[in-house]
Amino acid sequence: MKQKLFSAFMPLLVLVLVFSTFATNGVSANTGKENLELATLQGEFDLSSSKAVKVIVELKEESIIEAKHKGKKQSKQNLKSARDKVKKEVADRTSKSKVEREYDYVFSGFSLEIKANEIPSLLATPGVKAVYPNVEYTTTEELVPAEAYSPAMADSAPYIGSNEAWDLGYTGEGVTVAVIDTGVDYTHPDLAPNFDEYLGWDFVDNDADPQETPKGDPRGAETTHGTHVAGTVAANGTIKGVAPDATLLAYRVLGPGGSGSTENVVAAIERAVQDGADVMNLSLGNSLNAPDWATSIALDQAMADGVVAVTSNGNAGPNNWTVGSPGTSREAISVGATQLPYNVYNSSIFTSEGVTYPTSKVMGFSSDEALTALNGQTLEFVDAGLGTPADFENIDVEGKIALISRGAIAFVEKANAAKAAGAVGAIIYNNVAGEIPFYIPGMAVPTIKLDNVDGAKILQELANGNNEVTLGIEFAETIGETMAGFSSRGPVVDTWMIKPDVSAPGVDIVSTVPTHNPEDPHGYGSKQGTSMASPHVAGAAAVILEANPEWGVYEVKSALMNTAEKLIDPATGEEYAHNSQGAGSIRVVDALQTETLVNPGSYSFGVFDKKKGKQVERQQFKIQNLSKKAKKYKMEFLFKNEVGKHVKVKTSKNLRVNPGKTQKVNLNVKVNASKLEPGYYEGHLVVSEGNTEIKVPTILFVGEPDYPRITHFGVTPLGNNEFEFYSYLPGGAEEYQVWVYSADLSTYLGDALFDADLGKGYNYHNWNGTLADGTVLEPGNYTVVGYAAKKGESNYVISEDLLTIE
Repeated sequence: MKQKLFSAFMPLLVLVLVFSTFATNGVSANTGKENLELATLQGEFDLSSSKAVKVIVELKEESIIEAKHKGKKQSKQNLKSARDKVKKEVADRTSKSKVEREYDYVFSGFSLEIKANEIPSLLATPGVKAVYPNVEYTTTEELVPAEAYSPAMADSAPYIGSNEAWDLGYTGEGVTVAVIDTGVDYTHPDLAPNFDEYLGWDFVDNDADPQETPKGDPRGAETTHGTHVAGTVAANGTIKGVAPDATLLAYRVLGPGGSGSTENVVAAIERAVQDGADVMNLSLGNSLNAPDWATSIALDQAMADGVVAVTSNGNAGPNNWTVGSPGTSREAISVGATQLPYNVYNSSIFTSEGVTYPTSKVMGFSSDEALTALNGQTLEFVDAGLGTPADFENIDVEGKIALISRGAIAFVEKANAAKAAGAVGAIIYNNVAGEIPFYIPGMAVPTIKLDNVDGAKILQELANGNNEVTLGIEFAETIGETMAGFSSRGPVVDTWMIKPDVSAPGVDIVSTVPTHNPEDPHGYGSKQGTSMASPHVAGAAAVILEANPEWGVYEVKSALMNTAEKLIDPATGEEYAHNSQGAGSIRVVDALQTETLVNPGSYSFGVFDKKKGKQVERQQFKIQNLSKKAKKYKMEFLFKNEVGKHVKVKTSKNLRVNPGKTQKVNLNVKVNASKLEPGYYEGHLVVSEGNTEIKVPTILFVGEPDYPRITHFGVTPLGNNEFEFYSYLPGGAEEYQVWVYSADLSTYLGDALFDADLGKGYNYHNWNGTLADGTVLEPGNYTVVGYAAKKGESNYVISEDLLTIE
């Protein structure tokens, strides 16, 4: 495909449209009277279009928190006056604009609906600092099919040490956690004790009832996501969250179907801070790898005001550069997802000579002992149909193996029914082509799975009178905690920061959900994604704050990062890359009991591209001694492979820090980039004291970073065979093209358009269905591909939406 696509590349002779750009701060527009400084436009729009678009307007007048953080005085009245002045000016300059939400606490500005062709006037409005697209945010979850649900998935909180923290007396009591999500079913018996009279706020319907979207809402599907997240943070019933005594606040920003917009997310962050939240969790995101978006700025300011902001890293992994906003925030704690450890067993089954079952694999089991007890046993097996309770009513499986077809009910329910009928094990075969793709821990009886071909064989054996099966079970290996393949990876474009900051369990997590069934409204369900990992960290932050109420946000963040466990990739036997796991998987008790903090908890030294000689960058970190005695620390920087020969870090070798004190440490990073291949290089700042060692992840780039030049591309029909192509260019593009193919991508038909020298951010191009060579596309479906190039790097993205010519 790639080779085919790039062979299609050709220069365009016809420029399809002229695209106006206002995208860089400090650009001057000569009006004939004066030079106006234009505001920054994050993202590019079709400024020739009269279509209404929503944007977020940031003002030059600093928000209350930004001013406070800089030691300045700021008031809501002053901000209102400045905002009203800009709003009036915008109204005078535009024909039909509409102000919607207004912000002043963690973000200074407002959301605005405006015609795209009036954005230039908005950028020239005095007092406007920047304009951002009002992008869509969705939940960051990977759906677990109902048939693959397992009751043994509720092990994640104990695994990271929550139970031990409770034993020490820390349960999150007195700490308030805001869940900014799809709403929360605050009536769920596991969650109701965590809510006070004030529940939070619904920014979708603008009322004080932040309940999940119910079934039957004409605007879209019902939701359960926020309730699941809240349960992981603080459930206190059948299931216990990481901080079961924490107080919850719910803010509904993602409506029917689980999607929402920037304007509501920013409003919720602002309100949560003002409502007194100590921690906030945002298990939501988009595909934009950029740090300077309104949501990320709001999170940064929430951290500045002392609220620990935790956000999911995204589910677009496993490639680098896939982290999305707000996981790209400079200050918030971004979280990747891991899978808990499990034992792997090989299995074999024998029914008669000459019949083999090569797809035999262990699907799940209640305990290792129950599974291995079947090794070498020859047992009768009985056809139990679909394995429903009704299927077992008229058969005898006592002490036998139940042979079951996939379908009708969940796998665990089949195993439960088999156990209730007295079976000691089960064999489940697929009812469609291929193998069953699920490994499901905690099944009630040891269960072997077969594909549909092997299933037909064993059914035929039974028909032939061969009704005994010999089972072979052999331990293969223990797979430790591993990074989930879907978990998004960093770094972040522009800041070049390592993301995620930490990781936590996020695969097959059981938590609270509403059932949307009035007869049985409260239930439990399994979900997976970085959405499920993030609330583990939010709950851990609540526990840490209860134990250390005097701590600020960076003490909490450093404690989690400094004590995280480095994970090993079983495929390589080495630690996962920093941009996969961050500092590692969190360990709550270690974070509680640490005596030393190193801040920041990870480093990016940035880009080194000097062609000759050595380039020097200066940075600083802090060491905080939490103990009651003086400590002497040793420090060194270690880099992988031979990199250290060409990277020299000059800093103190030894440092004495008095009890309860913090010491700043300066360092110089000197890199001879001409001696290194372009790319990014990892290392560690190692701070040791006695037997304690803290490994702080570090990263640096040599040459132009290889981030994708285009990460998001699609087409929107405008009617009458007019279309809009949208794309996201993380660093802008020297060259931009759209290619048109047949629907199945087998035939290249031509170029739709070409553009050049585009700024970073969102771009929008209108198109009339005519190729660059003048060919008018015939009615039918087509696939379009966006291509971008900059500084020798290029890539393309295939639109998921077909282009339909009528």
